[in-house]
Amino acid sequence: MPESAYGPTNNCVGIANVLRQRGHRVVFAAEASWRGKLAALGFEEDLVDLAPPAPEAGAGADPGQYWKDFIRDTAPEFRKPTIEQLETVIKPIWDGLIDGAKYCEPQLKDIIARARPDVIIEDNVIGFPALVTAGVPFVRIVSCNPLEVKGPGIAPAFSGYAASGYAASGYAESGYADTGHAAPGHPAHDPPGWAEYRAEYERVHRGTWTGFNAWWTGQGAAALPDLEFIGEGDLNLYVYPEEADYTAARPLGPSWHRLDSSVRETDERFDVPPDLGSRSGALVYLSLGSLGSADVELMRRLVGILAETQHRYIVSKGPLHAELELPANMWGAEFVPQASVIPQADLVITHAGNNTTTEALHFGKPMICLPLFWDQYDNAQRIAELGFGVRLDPYRVTAPQLRGAVERLLSDAALRARMAELGQRIRARDGVRRGAGLIEKAAG
Repeated sequence: MPESAYGPTNNCVGIANVLRQRGHRVVFAAEASWRGKLAALGFEEDLVDLAPPAPEAGAGADPGQYWKDFIRDTAPEFRKPTIEQLETVIKPIWDGLIDGAKYCEPQLKDIIARARPDVIIEDNVIGFPALVTAGVPFVRIVSCNPLEVKGPGIAPAFSGYAASGYAASGYAESGYADTGHAAPGHPAHDPPGWAEYRAEYERVHRGTWTGFNAWWTGQGAAALPDLEFIGEGDLNLYVYPEEADYTAARPLGPSWHRLDSSVRETDERFDVPPDLGSRSGALVYLSLGSLGSADVELMRRLVGILAETQHRYIVSKGPLHAELELPANMWGAEFVPQASVIPQADLVITHAGNNTTTEALHFGKPMICLPLFWDQYDNAQRIAELGFGVRLDPYRVTAPQLRGAVERLLSDAALRARMAELGQRIRARDGVRRGAGLIEKAAG
């Protein structure tokens, strides 16, 4: 059961495809708007509604439409510091996720009774009691930034604050919307801003968590960890490369296993369109994800800035693709086969969602990160402080700053060689098959 968004679903598809190829029966209890899309890949679908179906919804409904609408309507809040977004962005997201979990609980029980699974796998930030009370091994996948697994020595999740002892380095730019970035050498126990952020998170979410935990235990599940909306599984997998991980500061227990990447092998082949292929210049991939691209005003601004460069661009235009016109040095579509596009790109400009971030690292590509919400700030900060790319504020970056970052990253031969070597190491670890093997062992 993946979260109803492309990143977690694509992650699950990658692992599930390996399991299917090994002869296992794979049933997706995804959200109902995925109908037909997973069956086309060879999986069984037994889907759920997370809310009463809208009258206009049907077979052609967009996956995750609720969240696309939410992000579009909430976009003005993304201009605020992350500590202020706790009340106006993070809490409404949790509220929506909780409503969905409660609504689909009876449906999940019915699906489990029909499927009679040997193992249940969830990739989401919120738990569903039916999945952990079914009497079979439960596997939790974390395909958000691993700061989601909280602990001492690491920055608070969703803050975008720097790791203790680091300032944003490499190609990081100044002018972030957030404050609280640690200075080099600052003691690990008291970095600036961490305590304030955690206190505000608890103030905003304590009541929400208390109510959810009461409902959760009322369904027969063991109590959740304090202020957590999902607990550990019998097996826990998370998607992040070793070279960018936080385990030196926050070791994980023996049930946790890292998948350095989880790149699906189901995307169709992609060939650069001839009109673009015949032009000179580097090839750059631009994507703000299926949710971030719903901010058409922002997409238009970025496209306008990049149109003035000598380079070529593949653009993931997203759900409002009809409202976005591209100049001659760009080609785009509503959906592009990202896992087939990134290997051909010289640079990735991304919202820093975990799926795109880890795929860019998997293929050894430097990044310009333009974080918008949730864990994107954490990924962007990590990429910047490790020197794998740049973190920029998508709403405040100037045209010279963005174009300058593009030119510097593309011209840095040492960085590109470093990233290529990093990608080779990550690919050699074969995360999708490692994940599939661990799940097979959990199933017994």
